[in-house]
Amino acid sequence: MAKRIMAILAIGDGVLYSVIATTLNICEESIRLWLNAFLLKGVQGLKAKKPSGKPSKLTKSQKKELDKIITEGPSKAGFPGACWRSPMIQHLIYERFGVQYSVHYISQLLKNMGFSYQKAKFVADHKDPEKRKKWLEEKWPEIIKLAEEKNAYILFGDEASFPQWGSLSYTWAKKGQQPVVQTSGTRKGYKVFGLIDYFSGRFFCKGHDKGRLNSESYEAFLTEVLSKTRKHIILIQDGASYHTSKAMKNFFDRKAYRLTVYDLPSYSPDYNPIEKLWKKIKEKEIHLQYFPTFDSLKNKVEEALLHFQDLKNEVLSLFGFYNKLAVK
Repeated sequence: MAKRIMAILAIGDGVLYSVIATTLNICEESIRLWLNAFLLKGVQGLKAKKPSGKPSKLTKSQKKELDKIITEGPSKAGFPGACWRSPMIQHLIYERFGVQYSVHYISQLLKNMGFSYQKAKFVADHKDPEKRKKWLEEKWPEIIKLAEEKNAYILFGDEASFPQWGSLSYTWAKKGQQPVVQTSGTRKGYKVFGLIDYFSGRFFCKGHDKGRLNSESYEAFLTEVLSKTRKHIILIQDGASYHTSKAMKNFFDRKAYRLTVYDLPSYSPDYNPIEKLWKKIKEKEIHLQYFPTFDSLKNKVEEALLHFQDLKNEVLSLFGFYNKLAVK
């Protein structure tokens, strides 16, 4: 109603239809229809009419119940599998509420209820809910307190591999014409060690192009990081075998005066913000790229790493999850 009145007043002031349409985010045809209604019936002609059509077959309470069932997943509702399909929801509605919908209408019904058709993701069944909860409620506050006492960095660490054969993502193309990207087909990757600081957004990294990552190369990276700062370091790492090997435990013991180590709960990459940084680098710099030689890949990755070392605020934004915990 407010938009309709503003449109009529603007017309009275001689404002162009195109300007009104852009300002109010409406189409010019709507303006013409509103003006005609106003000229015929005055202000009464601007009142919105109630939508016509048949009333919904499902009541509000039934839709609320259906929302809950769908959100909890098919298995809890007695269906096999972990993903919903339209015929399953059609059957569910008929069995539970006695309402028969066309299977073709189910997708529209779900959209109206706030659902969308999405690709599912895997979650490891080895996750330990108790350990994950303990990490958030006990370990993280302990780490923050220790960092404040020692004026230390809190560095989340991880490694990434950038393949020379390239990586694909979504792009626009004509229907029926699948886009293609050249690839060398070489099964070789450039590996990178990385650490990001919770307080400053500082990004430490080191490339590795000689074989697999191991305890020796990991120790060399951490030694280099220690040489670049005088502050105490609280290192948060995952449970990769070369992170927790006997050689690394000996290294951590020798460097205990400078280095305190915490291991993330098993199968919890979502607790490590640097995973998001690797994803950003790949999306912005590596996806849909052609690397004819290993050096061309290496140079591109090194260029991207340097770029993100200067984007401290963007790195800090990756810690939103932990910042919310700190507020609580």
